[in-house]
Amino acid sequence: MKPEPVFEAPWHAQVFALTVHLNEAGHFEWGAWAERFGATLKQHGVARELNGGEDYFAAWLETLEGFLAEIGMAAPAELRMLRDAWEAAYLSTPHGMPVKLAGA
Repeated sequence: MKPEPVFEAPWHAQVFALTVHLNEAGHFEWGAWAERFGATLKQHGVARELNGGEDYFAAWLETLEGFLAEIGMAAPAELRMLRDAWEAAYLSTPHGMPVKLAGA
């Protein structure tokens, strides 16, 4: 029997791994991250049991983007441009094909 994937989508695993890497590289303390993530969940009214799905990782990404801007690792305008570029790439990619950024 093949085990079920731990993450529902590849990007969930990627944003999780990036956050862990940034913590392990000393860019922030895990407690500070957890505090901010909890505040994001509370802000969105996520009061139910989370299963690690889309809503959970959307909040995770929102927290990471805000935290990186706060500690000076990413400018909000640059994050918006990158997010918009990924969205355009996703929307213009035929179903089943890998999504790639233009010029990457």
